[in-house]
Amino acid sequence: MNRLAGASAVITGGASGIGRATAELFLEHGANVVVGDLNEEQGTVFLNEMAARGYSDRTTFLRCDVSDEADIKALVETCVKSFGHLNIMFNNAGIEGAFGAITEIDADHWDRTFAINTRGVFLGIKHAARIMIGQNEGGSIINTASLAGLTSGSGALVYSASKAAVIRLGQSAALELGNHGIRVNTICPGVVFTPLMHRGKPDRADAVMRSSQPLPFRGEPEHIAHAALYLASTESAFVSGICLTVDGGLLTAGPLADTPMVNPPQDRAGMMYGTTGQKADVRATEP
Repeated sequence: MNRLAGASAVITGGASGIGRATAELFLEHGANVVVGDLNEEQGTVFLNEMAARGYSDRTTFLRCDVSDEADIKALVETCVKSFGHLNIMFNNAGIEGAFGAITEIDADHWDRTFAINTRGVFLGIKHAARIMIGQNEGGSIINTASLAGLTSGSGALVYSASKAAVIRLGQSAALELGNHGIRVNTICPGVVFTPLMHRGKPDRADAVMRSSQPLPFRGEPEHIAHAALYLASTESAFVSGICLTVDGGLLTAGPLADTPMVNPPQDRAGMMYGTTGQKADVRATEP
């Protein structure tokens, strides 16, 4: 069953992790997909692998810094130019960002974290909505936030704040854009097994995940991709303004403040750029 047959989608952060799993699933269900990602190397790998699966005529990649308005504008315009219209916008790109004790976090790192995690979603909604309103066909805008945006003790301080802002932004945009038939929804993943999460230590990450959530298996990018597929399809035609938690029951287990995933290191602070290809900026601090 092709649940997105003929639809065209833009996915940011689509070259790896949740974004890539969603791009693959959308393609399997008949959509045209434009992937934006800062990591050009991973983007090229993605394009080559999709071509090998016969999707080359329905897949495009652009290098995109989601905090740059010109890049986002180019991304959505490429979708229209390549495939005729824009029906789905998945604002998925994000980074772990600034970390460390609050007394040691650099303001520039705070700003950069919000630039990618929150400003990037704002720009994606803005430019997707402009096109969708002009098309007069409605549309689905989906944002990736996090369980950390819903409760304290589920993520680092700056990351949590940026994702909480994404949740409220999505709700407010849903209210404003509903008259145009544009639905805006947000997915809040729990701990998902991606390169951004395990940081090259898959065994340790797997153990942390299994011990912290009610369901006895780890979250995979595909679990979030299927949630995005639901929100992108007409099956969710009457759904807008929600925050869909996909977390293996983790929210019911309470905060994770006593785990290494959240408790800020006392001997270092800095900035993590995830899978963007940018090197982490870490410095030692006084304990």
